[in-house]
Amino acid sequence: MARFDYLEPHSLDEALGMLSEHGDRARVVAGSTDFLVRWRTGAWRPDTVVCMQHVPGLDGISWNDDDGLSLGAMVTVQDIEQDDDVRRRYPALAAGATAFAGVQVRNLATVVGNVCNASPAGDTLPALLAYDTQCRIAGAGGERWLPLHEVFVGPGQTALAAGEILTELRLPPPLPNTGGLYIKHSPRGAMDISAAGVAAVVSLAADGTCASVRIALGAVAPAPLRARAAEDGLTGQTPTDDAIVAAAQSAAAASSPIADVRSGAEYRREMVRVLTERTLRHAVATAGGDGASFNDIRRLAVQTAW
Repeated sequence: MARFDYLEPHSLDEALGMLSEHGDRARVVAGSTDFLVRWRTGAWRPDTVVCMQHVPGLDGISWNDDDGLSLGAMVTVQDIEQDDDVRRRYPALAAGATAFAGVQVRNLATVVGNVCNASPAGDTLPALLAYDTQCRIAGAGGERWLPLHEVFVGPGQTALAAGEILTELRLPPPLPNTGGLYIKHSPRGAMDISAAGVAAVVSLAADGTCASVRIALGAVAPAPLRARAAEDGLTGQTPTDDAIVAAAQSAAAASSPIADVRSGAEYRREMVRVLTERTLRHAVATAGGDGASFNDIRRLAVQTAW
């Protein structure tokens, strides 16, 4: 295994300085769950590793009515799974967290790390896309904001420039009468990588029509993506059975899956249709009410048999 220098900055400015000094041969880590696997296999061979665990101010979760939900770069997947504001206001994200690997990994892995790894199958990513997440990115020249869908460039590739650090995710406040769910399909359950995943978030108007529809797909394209044609087809419509079925078919058509050891391409596309229909029905059913209990969300989040 390749050797590397290990650095622990104690401020964001110090971390940015380390990245500037060591250039593109440095890699930022947080929970290190993906890094250790890829380092041992030789997929990643950095000369320097910059660990963010001792940088203060990056581990907070906060909510307010004006700005919505803020997730710092060191917030773990387990943190968001257990957070009351996430469970109540962003149920699709809570579902993505409970579907993410096992509890030992969730206690270490960070949500921002899941974003920066840019895996098409990342379990928190479809929900983050469906909630219109914005990303705060710090660099030597200052800060910038980027919509999450613009961060993903391809498998394992992001729009972050060399020397930049993703420091915060911000999810806007959900509209009134909003419901949502994420469902992951994998052969063996939560410990397996997703073969397909769908998040749906629906807001209903006073007349029962869909004021807003957001559908995001995972593991069925080079990067997580929004099914925008399906969203547009349902927005402004009454979410009847026929309308939901049509939206699910449109979402399946938007996918471009590959065949690999986890699933065939056509099976993945069919799973997009099925999962989109199920998440939309759940989102509509829970919009405007008290929502589903977290135990129900946990039960629905991972489905293995059809």
